[in-house]
Amino acid sequence: MSQPLVLRNQAFARVWAAQICSQVAGRMFQAGVVWWVVSEVAESVRGRATGPFMMLASLPAVLLIPVVARTLARYTSRGVMRTAELAAAAVTLVLLVWALLTELPMAAPYPAVFLLAVTQCFFNPCLTKSVPELVDARDIQHATSFEMSTQSIAGLVGAVAGPYLIHLGGPAPLVAACSGAFLLSALLIHVAGFRTAEAPRPSAPSGPAPAQRKLRAVLADLPFVRTVLICFAAANLFATAGAVIYPLYVRGVFGDDPGVLVLFQTAIGIGMLVGSFSGPHVPGRPTALGPLCLLGIAAGLTVPGLVTGRIMTSVALLGVGWCAGVLGVKFVTLFQRTVPAADKPVFFAAMQALMTATFPVASIAFGFLADLVEPRTLCLAQGVGLLPAALALLAVRDREPVPVS
Repeated sequence: MSQPLVLRNQAFARVWAAQICSQVAGRMFQAGVVWWVVSEVAESVRGRATGPFMMLASLPAVLLIPVVARTLARYTSRGVMRTAELAAAAVTLVLLVWALLTELPMAAPYPAVFLLAVTQCFFNPCLTKSVPELVDARDIQHATSFEMSTQSIAGLVGAVAGPYLIHLGGPAPLVAACSGAFLLSALLIHVAGFRTAEAPRPSAPSGPAPAQRKLRAVLADLPFVRTVLICFAAANLFATAGAVIYPLYVRGVFGDDPGVLVLFQTAIGIGMLVGSFSGPHVPGRPTALGPLCLLGIAAGLTVPGLVTGRIMTSVALLGVGWCAGVLGVKFVTLFQRTVPAADKPVFFAAMQALMTATFPVASIAFGFLADLVEPRTLCLAQGVGLLPAALALLAVRDREPVPVS
């Protein structure tokens, strides 16, 4: 039996470790601040206070598609990711100094989460684009499995650590941990060995560079991929609203103990982790598995709206995470093998944006609805809302393209 990819490929292992540090820090900051906000503000305005915060965490990926695409095409992967992590560390270090000198105002994390999201909207698609620079073609699916597993690791560790750091010590320990994680990520990226040569800066070109294709042209040549991205974006309108709903749900149903919130988020994280690593071994084409996974996610998300049992809800969310993990691995691998290499910078920037484009709407809409409607009703709306996306994906299952490589 061959060794796992992270043991036989040190460069990929370092970049994957950097991704873990980066995404754990980002998720820890979001989860911690949301718990801080719902613990401090009046119950009648909790949704309105957390909704805009989560909206700011997703807005840059939508606004900066052209800038991200040009940056990914123009500069080396190492340079883009290292700069992004150093910038994120600078943002959290400013908050740390502020928190140590005086009491941190509740408004301070709002612009900070926006700036951190700016750094992430460069780091995340650049990392996806860099996978072929780190591994052989035969290892792309396994590399994608590790890459997708980071979301669950980040969700798991960040969801546990963020609220507890706030609960035990307030904002200062939270931003200190985030700063350290971002700095460690930058160091790991710096020492990782990428296979492609460092490209010269455009200020000294050796000849006319090929024009970067526009997003519209790239997606026009990939109608199936375009349809899949739209389906996932529509599904995310409801699925990602859990970041707003669950803190309010736990606070309203189970009280001020963050342990229940951690339990639920841990269940999703473990499910995604198992799903990400088992994804390459699950038989079936992405287009056959996709609708089934979306239906599984929809079913699991309705459970908190039907029952208030911690164990049953945790089991359901474990299933939600597993389905999401398998779904991510299968489709990102398909995109890696379908999208031409020259189009990957603009494509993965667009993929990130489309995956998060509905999140600002979801954050605001579900945040304000949470002040008017019971959180259990919102859980039911989450699950039902995924059904149209599952049916749309089912309708295009016979149009899966042939990989280009």
